[in-house]
Amino acid sequence: MLSKVYSKNVNNRSVIRECFEYSKQRAAVVGSENVFDFSIGNPNVPPPAILSKTVEEITEKFSPVEVHGYPSAEGIPATRKAIAESLNRRFGMSYSEKNILMTNGAAAAISICFRAVTDFGEGDEIITFAPFFPEYTVFVRSSGAKLVVVPADIDTFQINFDEFEKLLNPKTKAVLINTPNNPSGAVYNEATIMRLAEILEAKQKEFGHSIYIISDEPYREIVFGGFSVPYVPKYYKNTLVCYSYSKSLSIPGERIGYVAFSDDVEDADIMLKVLAGAARDMSYVGVPTLFQMVIEKCVDETADLSVYQKNKDILYKGLVDMGYHCVEPGGTFYAFPRALEPDAAAFCEKARKYDLVLVPGDGFGCPGHVRIAFCTSTDKVQRSLERFEKLIKEYK
Repeated sequence: MLSKVYSKNVNNRSVIRECFEYSKQRAAVVGSENVFDFSIGNPNVPPPAILSKTVEEITEKFSPVEVHGYPSAEGIPATRKAIAESLNRRFGMSYSEKNILMTNGAAAAISICFRAVTDFGEGDEIITFAPFFPEYTVFVRSSGAKLVVVPADIDTFQINFDEFEKLLNPKTKAVLINTPNNPSGAVYNEATIMRLAEILEAKQKEFGHSIYIISDEPYREIVFGGFSVPYVPKYYKNTLVCYSYSKSLSIPGERIGYVAFSDDVEDADIMLKVLAGAARDMSYVGVPTLFQMVIEKCVDETADLSVYQKNKDILYKGLVDMGYHCVEPGGTFYAFPRALEPDAAAFCEKARKYDLVLVPGDGFGCPGHVRIAFCTSTDKVQRSLERFEKLIKEYK
């Protein structure tokens, strides 16, 4: 007999994936150029040319046994050192290779951190802030902890501190943040991060145990003019940074990222081994050797991310000028406007009449909103405005 947990969830696919599959079916009918698929956050710009060149150089220079063999569980030392030195240059940190664990992307990094800071079956809680990436629910559940969601401040998408402080309690072991944020595009400003750190410092003393910030940062490099992303460990010592190269290098299929922590984090002397142990418990043992070697050489490179700024400028201005309410995205390649009726799913269904494929915000913990993933061609973003205008006129 199959697992009851997974058997009952066979029809509970990600709403993002459902929308993505619909767009493919619709494209087969009317042509992909006529479907405005804003469902899935798949980078649409190619990796930098140096990445492919580096792959070729590595495969020519090193033997196949070296390139395709098992790496150490923590990751290749030279790669971890290169990442540490890059972070030190950029953010004034003092990392070394012992502060970096290589992971199979950000999803693995986050899941590993959940297990590292909680005890299965002890009722531990992890707090996050709406709107949030829906898969957090799955990641937390698999760790045996409980996900507690702070309602969104829908006017700014900064942290709703009044509600946050009500939910903090002795079972709180970690606070999960995502900035720049999927799905809102919001960037937590310095005042927000400082206030968060101040509250957690006080609560650590009150509760008598560590409360970690787990900072999910796959969109750190996609930041728009007028916005900046504070580096959280500069403000709060007990921070675990989870990073992925999926967006910055446009290589989501390679599944490579890391966890970084400073020497100031509590239990820093055993943190790397604890993280590696959590990875082993989840079968995340070893990150593909080839792309660890690539990252070592391309650690400061990015794809041409400027297209996302262009797309954001066109879409955000266009929506606001039409009368949609939308908090300006400070980064990522998402916008998160309010639906034109309380039922976001019904709104998205009406949008499909105009071949606009949008994702309702309910799964992100923020009903009444829709996510628009504008990681597509600038031409398609521009042409979509006519469809959005037709949609809003239907409501007017």
